[in-house]
Amino acid sequence: MSTSADQRLHSEAAIIGEFFAPLCEGDEGAGGLSDDCAVLSPSPGTDLVITTDSLIEGVHFFPGDVPAFKALAVNVSDLIAKGAVPERYLLTIALPEAPTRAFMTRLADGLAQAQRAFSCRLVGGDTDRTPGPFTLTITAIGTLPAGSIVRRNTARPGDIIAVTGTIGDAGLGLALRRDLAGGASAGLARAQVDDLIARFDRPVPRIAAAALVRRYASAAMDISDGLAKDLGRLVAASGIGADVRLDAVPLSKAAHIMCAHGGVRRQDLIASGEDYEVLFTLPSERWAEALALAAECGVPVTQVGVMTQAAGVVWRDDEGKPVRLTTEGWDHF
Repeated sequence: MSTSADQRLHSEAAIIGEFFAPLCEGDEGAGGLSDDCAVLSPSPGTDLVITTDSLIEGVHFFPGDVPAFKALAVNVSDLIAKGAVPERYLLTIALPEAPTRAFMTRLADGLAQAQRAFSCRLVGGDTDRTPGPFTLTITAIGTLPAGSIVRRNTARPGDIIAVTGTIGDAGLGLALRRDLAGGASAGLARAQVDDLIARFDRPVPRIAAAALVRRYASAAMDISDGLAKDLGRLVAASGIGADVRLDAVPLSKAAHIMCAHGGVRRQDLIASGEDYEVLFTLPSERWAEALALAAECGVPVTQVGVMTQAAGVVWRDDEGKPVRLTTEGWDHF
């Protein structure tokens, strides 16, 4: 016998009214999702910062998952790396079949949790049927003081290269989703395994890092496709180079254990992607100030290298010798 949770919702109006309209509560510009457009009125002296990302079943997440929290998080990560604070978002979902009430409850609950974590609200979007896989697309909208956005193409030679948090945990989490036994064989505690998987399934960008970026960064971007690839992008955009130490890249205790076990190398971790940490550069004379603010905000920050005049990125081992990377990170094509 089917339950109410198994019932399929064949009306877009029912989906919006029951599951999405509550997510815009308190935002007058959303109009209760009863119109075709939302109205946004930025505060005087602020700029709107807008970004969009899609998650596609079988490409970005496992079949059967409902990565609502992650879909908003990956967009928020882009805003933070520009120095912006998230405020609103648009949601487009494309479904291969009419969704069940249980599916929509999982989706709406995940979005509600993400909204609370990132202090933003839904203001609109679209609901579609597709012959392809389930797809979640979010357009996130943030604000910052007018003219203060931090681009990726403005790093300067001599700038310190820094990252927030630890690198490679999400990549390990993905590997453990595919082979849970790998964690036990490496000697990880179950809590460590769960933490790594959570870094992949449910990343939590560091909202407090936005202020750090705005105040000190000469250039910045989020780390989504792997530190190696994203640093290469920042370097190319800025038209200069970088000298980076592999042994300086911050790793979690679980990642250290996995490396010591021999199942993964630091080279693999800087290419694994989905970290959703911030990569930024800043003048060396401001490093001490930046560290102090980071500590005050509870944002762990580590120097991994320095920007150079010569083009390209040079990665070095713990002896200072250049390392040739076998892969740099994720590419959609």
